[in-house]
This record gives sequence, structure tokens and C-alpha cells, in this order.
Amino acid sequence: MKTAKSASRHSLTLVNRPGDDEEEEQFKPLEWGLIRRLFTYTKPVKRKLAWLVGLSVMRSAQLPALTWLVGLIISGPIARHDPTLLLWGLAGYAVLAVITDGMFHFRQRFALEIGETVVSGLRAEIFAKVQRQPMSFFHRMKLGRIIGRVTSDVESLRVGIQDVMFVSVIQGGQMIFAAAVMAWCDWVLFLVVVAMAPILWGVNRHFRVRLSRESRAATESFSRVTATLAESVSGIRVTQGFVRQQTNAGLFRRLLYDHSRFNIALARTSAILVPLLELNSQFFVAILLMVGGWRTFHEAMTMAELIQFFFLANLFFSPIATLGNQYNQALIAMAGAERVFRLIDVQPDWEDDPAATDLPDPRSPGTAGTGGTARPAVPNAPGMRVEFRGVTFGYDPARPVLHGVDFTAGPGQTIALVGHTGSGKSSIINLVAKFYLPTAGALYLDGREVRTITSHSLHRQMGMVQQQNFLFTGTVFDNIRQSRPDATDEEIREAARRLDCLDLLEALPQGLLTEVGERGAGLSVGQRQLICFTRALLADPRLVILDEATSSIDALTEARLQQALLELLRGRTSFIVAHRLSTIRHADCVLVLDQGRIIERGTHPELVALGGHYAALYRQFVQVDDRA
Repeated sequence: MKTAKSASRHSLTLVNRPGDDEEEEQFKPLEWGLIRRLFTYTKPVKRKLAWLVGLSVMRSAQLPALTWLVGLIISGPIARHDPTLLLWGLAGYAVLAVITDGMFHFRQRFALEIGETVVSGLRAEIFAKVQRQPMSFFHRMKLGRIIGRVTSDVESLRVGIQDVMFVSVIQGGQMIFAAAVMAWCDWVLFLVVVAMAPILWGVNRHFRVRLSRESRAATESFSRVTATLAESVSGIRVTQGFVRQQTNAGLFRRLLYDHSRFNIALARTSAILVPLLELNSQFFVAILLMVGGWRTFHEAMTMAELIQFFFLANLFFSPIATLGNQYNQALIAMAGAERVFRLIDVQPDWEDDPAATDLPDPRSPGTAGTGGTARPAVPNAPGMRVEFRGVTFGYDPARPVLHGVDFTAGPGQTIALVGHTGSGKSSIINLVAKFYLPTAGALYLDGREVRTITSHSLHRQMGMVQQQNFLFTGTVFDNIRQSRPDATDEEIREAARRLDCLDLLEALPQGLLTEVGERGAGLSVGQRQLICFTRALLADPRLVILDEATSSIDALTEARLQQALLELLRGRTSFIVAHRLSTIRHADCVLVLDQGRIIERGTHPELVALGGHYAALYRQFVQVDDRA
């Protein structure tokens, strides 16, 4: 069969990948490749970037020009006692000073706008890339790590773009221009300055590795703090329920201690480097005083020229401490850039085959996969045919959780999956929903191998209600409308009416306009589940997946939902994982799984009569229901 051959060509090949939150190196110095890539995010404001570079270069030349002008005023009108020329000199100095400070406004504004553009672009790209990752990515990557990339790491890049880069350009340019003027004024003293440069370079070289390593360690430790905080807040019910507050607080304090220790080590190294650079500057000034004084004694230069040279020397040495601090910030930004780009560059374990095409949708011909959300033209569209042919699957390919699974779900049939925890029920559902791909074997939907179908066209024809329901911040209307954004309020009410739960939703404080709160915290578990059921029905799916969907609903509400569930499942292919036999009894086929294999199959009466594994489970469930 052609599709089978195509599927074999595009079979999934998984490899053991390290967790995406693991770090590859302990430290990394400045890397021009990362810097160049970072500046690609400034394309929307490239004209402002050009202006900012120009203004920064001008700023670096203006301060030496002001200093040189001061020297000219001292050696000229002041030395000659010429008040008229002095006034002209002061006027020229004032004009240059006003221009210098006026340009500072635009330089600062452009730097902030460019930094914000880069930050927004990076965060948007991270979000888009994370949204496209398969489920396996989220099993490896901690939520706190992702949050850390989007918050602290990206903020470090903002500092690197709008502060470090351009402050360094100005300070470095100031040193270059000051050096040029010094060389023009007195080349002998300038050679003395040049001779001191290797000493400064050696000091920076010595401390660079330490600063890089310690800044990376500090950033890493903060990421662990963020990840633990996010996990603790998400699991607060478990924490309080098992009285883990003190234990978790102790663990968190240890993480904070490590973070503080790394920050203190970084601060100590910086506290050595910056004063050392400052001391060197003062030492060099003393040498210049000695050499310059000797030259004035021998009339090789005038006192005014010596004063002018010292002003310029001060401009040359003063940026050194600033550049030392900026270098430290640059290392932090570089570590953040490496981590952010590593997340952006993570390749999905698998993607849709480029040759994959949309799965035709009988409800709205011609719209599948186009991005449209038009209301299905045919309510209760024909169900989907699902075939498992020798499917083997493992989240880690070396340890399969499903072994040679074979079964067929005809259009409109209901398949119940039964088995103990870890038997493979959720894995089958994940494969049907194309959250994962088979490691071996083939899965067919409407006669097409799943790899030849685009994921979005399948998901538009699918409705899922899980045990762990999820609601977004907003109203009940907003959450139900997630499955069909163009649905009217009346259509939403009609979907709830068909499920026989409209009165329960309207009984909320503001009815369907009630705010559900973060993750639905403002509602009971059962109310959240009713919203999820209504959301699934509103989409009018061809394929329905119910994963312990009624486990959070009380018996009275479930009894009301039984007829509504029959309405939801009628004509649709459905997969149900449930321990409540009220749902399983109506299934067209019950698959009993054990350790990833189907050990029994048939209808509920057939399996009970068989007296095997399912019958034993049935007796246990009946006893539990009776005791309840």
C-alpha cells in the first residue's frame, strides 16, 4: 500500500535527548556570533539604531573636544589675559556643551526604544516556538525554566542592548578620541600612556574567566529559584495537604543560599577588579606627573600644555572602571543570550511531514486547515475511522509502553479503554490525538496514515475532555468559546442546553458572564468540568476523547449528564477512559489493557460473561460503587 510505504519512509526516529533545561558549559566569554544574532532583532528600528550609533560616536568625540577646548582657553586667552577672546572661548564652550547634552536626550530615548524592540521580539519568538513544541518537550522542560528565559534572561539582554553596548561604545570611543588628541598634543607623553595599556589589558584578562564563570553560576542558580517557586505555587494544594510547608521552605532557602553565595562571589570579584583598575589609573597619573614635570623643567612643553594633556589623560583613564562594570554586565547578558537562543533553537522531537495534507472535514468542505473557524455546516458529522496496526510506542523508544496494539474503531463507534494505572490507556489517547507518533507500526485515520495528516486539521475535528480540566482567565462564555471563537452567546447556551447543564451554569453568580479566575479557581471542580464538556460539544467534533472526564462530577450531576453524553457521542467516534461503569456499559467495544498489551476485547456483557480480567475489575468497581 502506498501510504504504508510513505509512512515507513517518514517513521519516527527518537533519540535520547538531554533535558532542555540542562546547561552545556560552565561559562562562555563574549561571542560575536551571539551578538550579531541579537542585533537581527533590531531590524524594525534599524534607522534609529543607525542614529544611535552615530550619536554614540559623536558623544565619545564631544567630551575630548570639550576638554581640548578648555586647554585652548587656558593656554590662550587666560594665559594672555585677553577678556574678549576669553568670552568668545566661553561662548563656544557653552554651545558645544548644550549640543552635547541635547544629543544625550535622543541617545537615551533611542537606546530605550531599541532595547524594548529586541525584548518584545525575543519574547514573541520564544512564545511562538514553545507553542509549536510537541508534548514530550514539556515533559522535559520545567515551567519555571521557560518563565526564567522569558523574564530574567531576556531582561539581561535588554540591559546588554540599551546600556552595555552603547555605553561601551561611548566610553571606548572617548578613550580613542582622547588618545588621538593626546598624540597630537605631545607624542612623548602619549607613548608613556601606550606603554601602560598592556598592564590594563593583563588585569582584565586575569579576571575575565572568573567573572564569566561566576556570572553564569549566578544566572543558573536564579533560574533554579524561579523554577522551584513556580512549581511550589502550582502545587500549593499538595504542599498544604501534606503539611510540607516547612520542608519546602527549607529546600527553597537552600536554593536562595546558593544563589546568594554565587552573587556574593561575583560581587567580590567585581569589587577587586574595579578598584584595581581605579588604582592603576591613579598610578598611571603619578607616572605622567613625573614624566610631564620633567619635560616642563626642560621646557619641552609649557605648563598649559601639561594641564591640557592631564585633562585628556583623565578622559582616557576614567572610562576604565566603567568599562570593567560594563564587561561584567556583558557577561551576564551573554549568558542570557546563550540560554534564550538555546531554547529558541530546540528542534522538536518530530514535526508534521512537509508532504502532509489536511484531513478532509465533512462538516465544512474546503475549510479544513485554512485557519477558518466557520460553524460546521453539518451537525453531528460522520465519525472518524481509527485503525491501530501493530502499534508500538514508548516515550523513551528504549522502553516501549505499548506493544503491537491492533484494533479498529469504526465511524461513530465508542471505544472504552480499561486497565490499571500504567497499562497504556493514556498512551493510546495521546497517539489518537497525534500528540505523539508511533515508534513502530501504523495508525490510520479515515484510511490515511497519521503522518500524512497535518496536526491542525486533525485537531479541528477533535474534542477532548480530560480529568485535569484547564480553564483560561476570563468568563464562562470566553472559555466555552475557545473551541469556536465565532460562536454566538445563544449558540453557547444551546450547547449547554443540549448537555442539560445550562441551569447549573446560569446558577453561577453572574451566570455565563461569571469570571472563572486563574485556572478556574473561582469554580468548583465539577463546574469546571461542565464548562469543558460544553466547550467540546460546541466544536461539534468528529472524534471525541474523554479521559476520566466524569471523575470530577458528583453522582447526581453525572446522572443528569448521561443522556447528554449520549447526545455528545452519537454519530461520533469516541475513546473513553473511565472507571465509572455507567459510561463503559454503553461502549461498542471495551479494550482491556495490561502492561501495554490488549488482553481482552468485546462489549461489556461479553466480557463480564467471559469471566476474565475485565470481569474481575467489574466486580471491584461494583463493590466500590456499592460502598459509596
